[in-house]
Amino acid sequence: MADTLEFNEIYQEVKGSMNDGRLRLSRQGVIFKNSKTGKVDNIQASELAEGVWRRVALGHGLKLLTKNGHVYKYDGFRESEFDKLSDFFKAHYRLELAEKDLCVKGWNWGTVRFGGQLLSFDIGEQPVFEIPLSNVSQCTTGKNEVTLEFHQNDDAEVSLMEVRFYVPPTQEDGVDPVEAFAQNVLSKADVIQATGDAICIFRELQCLTPRGRYDIRIYPTFLHLHGKTFDYKIPYTTVLRLFLLPHKDQRQMFFVISLDPPIKQGQTRYHFLILLFSKDEDISLTLNMNEEEVEKRFEGRLTKNMSGSLYEMVSRVMKALVNRKITVPGNFQGHSGAQCITCSYKASSGLLYPLERGFIYVHKPPVHIRFDEISFVNFARGTTTTRSFDFEIETKQGTQYTFSSIEREEYGKLFDFVNAKKLNIKNRGLKEGMKQSYDEYADSDEDQHDAYLERMKEEGKIREENANDSSDGSGEETDESFNPGEEDDDVAEEFDSNASASSSSGDGDSDQDEKKPAKKAKLVKDRKPRKKQPESKKGKDPNAPKRPMSAYMLWLNASRERIKSDHPGISITDLSKKAGELWKAMSKEKKEEWDRKAEDARRDYEKAMKEYSAGSRAESSRERLKKKKKKQEKQLKGKAERKGAAKSSSSSKSPAKSTNESFKSKEFVSSDESSSAESKKEDSEEEGAASAPPSSEESASGSD
Repeated sequence: MADTLEFNEIYQEVKGSMNDGRLRLSRQGVIFKNSKTGKVDNIQASELAEGVWRRVALGHGLKLLTKNGHVYKYDGFRESEFDKLSDFFKAHYRLELAEKDLCVKGWNWGTVRFGGQLLSFDIGEQPVFEIPLSNVSQCTTGKNEVTLEFHQNDDAEVSLMEVRFYVPPTQEDGVDPVEAFAQNVLSKADVIQATGDAICIFRELQCLTPRGRYDIRIYPTFLHLHGKTFDYKIPYTTVLRLFLLPHKDQRQMFFVISLDPPIKQGQTRYHFLILLFSKDEDISLTLNMNEEEVEKRFEGRLTKNMSGSLYEMVSRVMKALVNRKITVPGNFQGHSGAQCITCSYKASSGLLYPLERGFIYVHKPPVHIRFDEISFVNFARGTTTTRSFDFEIETKQGTQYTFSSIEREEYGKLFDFVNAKKLNIKNRGLKEGMKQSYDEYADSDEDQHDAYLERMKEEGKIREENANDSSDGSGEETDESFNPGEEDDDVAEEFDSNASASSSSGDGDSDQDEKKPAKKAKLVKDRKPRKKQPESKKGKDPNAPKRPMSAYMLWLNASRERIKSDHPGISITDLSKKAGELWKAMSKEKKEEWDRKAEDARRDYEKAMKEYSAGSRAESSRERLKKKKKKQEKQLKGKAERKGAAKSSSSSKSPAKSTNESFKSKEFVSSDESSSAESKKEDSEEEGAASAPPSSEESASGSD
């Protein structure tokens, strides 16, 4: 039996939320790290009292009860993992992993049992549902009725907000069952009850989120914000982190309190409490406790009488009561020497602080991003001016944050910081100069795992290759692709002559002179074939080899049916997104297997393309030879007809006949058909062509 078991993407129910994370079981105990908040639950092996295995909505779940009454639930296991977990619990924790099924009868009448921080509604010996009392935000009583209200879950589209229990009256004197029920709930619920005096009070503190000035009353178990309009009670158990951040002007300080669950006002949620202090403001503070109580409770971290800067006093008191470290900026320094960068997020301007283990943006809206949840970062071109750039962060969950309008002078400092933290930079290698970086930022919006984008890239490559292939062809092929010779014989002769003249000439100057009238004639005579020219260029040969697919597309084609079966009814868009997530999460070894398949497909394609290109060139050369022979035969035939017509006429210089013959006779042919080298020998060639029999002409053309 191994000493350690690890499970990824196991779900934990904490304060009504379902957050994925990593669960690790070892000899020492159970450790769960929440992926959303980074919070770690550490359960020592000696504290475990009971382990329960049961079927839940997400498969199978594990419920752990500790000796001090705490309950931890982890869902998302497979049924086949029960034997492995059961053996591990027996070997290392000396516990039997009991199997208990939930009651699914659908009855609404049963017994309520309170065990530790858990309320269990049972029918007979089987539980119907369980409610962690830490999820309860309020408990109210009525006549024979108790109402439980729950914390808002911002991550869930639909969440349970209220449950009502009917408590029948009993005959026992002096005991109200409704009040007894409510007291059991309130004793373990996350309900704030202001009892006793505050330890200390800070008056009129400037608060940026929620905006306004508030009196902060410090109680032993919660923080009370009292303003002119709203009051907020914040239990210390909801505080995740504390931050103390210097303002860029070096005259003010931010004190940030991260909360989960957030405080709420109507439909507004505040995940961060941001206080702004002036460094010059001092205070003398006296705690509402005697010195012995202060020493016993805070063990030297606080004293009864303290004095100093206001922000120091607030942060010191909060650190002692919450019992969490205060995070301050690390060794990062921007271009101006400040420990932050001025930028914009969404519609507001603020400050981005690079910390030792993450980034925090202050202040509207505040954002905290840990390094361990970052998939990659990207330096992108500014959208409005080249004097600034954008800094993009994408998390492993697919959420993207764009911090824009960062001064270009900050680029080097920020790049060095990100590089030193070993974060994945999407466009790495651009730090040769700011101008060059911006020139190559054009691909900052690409998503390498977008199936639609992959398909568009493949089609773009095919179109580009077809365009290059057509542009490499000769002028003769281009002209003949829209030759209207089959529609009109007279026009065909003109266009055939022009086309052959542009290709048969060997002199570059004569080519240029002769091509101009040919193009003009096509524009005037027939426009419809010219519209079809792009189609003939872009048309793809169906016999051509198909381009090879990338490693991702090969994997997607092989995995598409499996993804559909795992997620019945999934749409095409959601399937592409899900496939991208699975591809990102795939290990490097598995990706290399598909990379090898893609490489093999590429080699096969290159080999097939060489064979296809060789066959295409041979076929095109044969077609050109046939067309050349046909044109030569037409030319010789026309010359013979003109020579015979000239002999039969009474006078070769008759005005009427010379006018009729001039359109398709010597002048036309000598200007368009002949090259500069052959034009001087036209008369002698005409006599030889007329006297020679047709068989000799055909044999001469065949030898050519």
